[in-house]
Order: sequence, then structure tokens, then C-alpha cells
Amino acid sequence: MVNTRLPDSIAVADVEAARGRLAGVLTRTPMIRLETDSGAELLLKLELLQPVRSFKVRGAYNALSMLSDAELAHGVYTASAGNMAQGLAWSARRRGVRCSVVVPDNAPATKLDGIRRLGAEIVKVPYDDWWAVFTTHRFGGLEPARFVHPVSDVGMMAGNGTIGLEILEDAPDVSAVLVPFGGGGLSCGIAAAIRASRPEVQVFGCEVDTAAPLAASIAAGRPVEVDRTPTFVDGIGGKAVLEEMWPPVKRLLAGSLVSPLSEVEAAIRLLVARCAVVAEGAGAASVAAGLRHAGSLGRIVCVVSGGNLDPSVLARILSTQQT
Repeated sequence: MVNTRLPDSIAVADVEAARGRLAGVLTRTPMIRLETDSGAELLLKLELLQPVRSFKVRGAYNALSMLSDAELAHGVYTASAGNMAQGLAWSARRRGVRCSVVVPDNAPATKLDGIRRLGAEIVKVPYDDWWAVFTTHRFGGLEPARFVHPVSDVGMMAGNGTIGLEILEDAPDVSAVLVPFGGGGLSCGIAAAIRASRPEVQVFGCEVDTAAPLAASIAAGRPVEVDRTPTFVDGIGGKAVLEEMWPPVKRLLAGSLVSPLSEVEAAIRLLVARCAVVAEGAGAASVAAGLRHAGSLGRIVCVVSGGNLDPSVLARILSTQQT
């Protein structure tokens, strides 16, 4: 039976239950400090140190752990640009079930290589067909395998939310948490965990100006579709905020912080130079926002969500001179 819980039903009890399922299986990621040129300090939650170099494994493992062997008999599948695919493939391999993923035809090679290493089947489709899987929750060619939504599945959101519990424990004086916004499953999961006990803590979604559907939707007061320019920032920047995610987004998030693509690249260079950390574009979007707003939001924690960046892209960014 397909999980029919709406994403806005996510609660801290779901997150706490997820934490129990993940205990002893996944890494409790460290938090490190980044000093800015202004003297302000950012705290970085390094989710790129998870087994698949991305936070997605938290939600994927939790979601599969909630399913019975009978529900998994035909395997699982998802739609992903790469990180959710790797998280689900890693989790499925531990459960001994078949995994398939629908990817956009511009998915980066680094992420595709990771999916293959984990034994998942890859189905490439044009971007619009890939996006349709998010909205319809199905891809006929892979059924009757069980579809695990990469964003709005409550089990996914709850697993992601365990990051929020760890942030409160490691930075009890936090004022704002900056989270890359792809579909809202990460930011809303974290916000559900944090705001249950610390409602004054603001959780922001972070976007890049080449595709910022959250900012546009907040301005319009409803989900709207935006024009997007494809870039190396592939883990965030979709066409729209999904309709089913709009209620938790409105309830839980303080807003959207949008950074220019050039500042995301600058954040990647800074993380390498000062922290020996290689973040992908989506993962660095929160740091770019943190650097822009340091000093105005109080004590900031940036969730560095992933580190699956093509080496050629990294080389280009590192060789680019800042102006």
C-alpha cells in the first residue's frame, strides 16, 4: 500500500522515530567552524560525509526501514538527479532489494557513476519527463516496484529531520539554520525537528538565482513555475514548488535566501581553501547565503548537504579568479 500521509503531517515524533532506525547505521556528521572575512563565524553541518556523500541516505534508509518485505517484493524506484538515487540504492542494497532510478538526461557523470557502483538500474529521460515523475508519483515502466518520493514522502522527510535534532544538540545557541532548497523535503524535515522545541529558530531555504521557485512562490503566495537556467548546481533549482509541499513550506520555513551563481562558486572555493571541504553546488548554496547574511541572522548553521561534484567542474571553479 502506498503511503498516503500528506507531507504537512510531518511532526517531531516522526523524526525521533527515524533517529532510532538510523542509530548505528549512519554517520552522525560533525559540525565545524568557518570564519568569514568580516570576522563573523558560520557553523557548517557536513552532510557530505555520509556514505554516499549526501544527506539523502538518511531519508532513504528511514523510508525503506518503514516498509515490509512484502511491500518491497518488487523492488523500489525513485526520480533523482543523483543524490537521492545513491541514497536509495545504498539503502536498498542493505535490504537486499532491487533499485531503479529515473534520472534527467543532463545528470552529472559523478553521480551516475555512484549510482552504478551501488548496483541500481538507471533510466535516463528528458528533464520534463523526469520532472513529471515528481508530480505524478509514478513511472509506468518501472512498476510494480514501490515508488519512494525523493521529497514529499514523510519517511524521507523524517529521516532528513534527524539533522535538525543533531544541530540543536551541537549548537544550542543557534538562531538560524540555512538549508539548500530543492523540493523542501530536507528543509521542512529539519524545521519540523527544530521548531517543535525551539520555534524562535528560523529555518531558511537557500536557492541560486538561476532557478529560485521557492522565492517566486513566496512572493506570489502560491506555488508558481519559474524559468530555470541549467547549471552545475543540479541538486536544487527545480521548475516549481510541488503542490503537496506548499503547506509545510508555508508553515515551517522563514523564507528563501537567493544567491548569485558566482557566489555559490566563491563558496566552493572558500570551503576548499579554508576547510579542505569539497561541496557540490547545492551543498554550497547554504554557505553562499550564510556568507551574504553573516552578522544579520545571529548564530548561523549552514547545512552542507552534499559533495558529489564532477572533478572537471571543481577544477574549473578552483581555477577561476575571483573579481
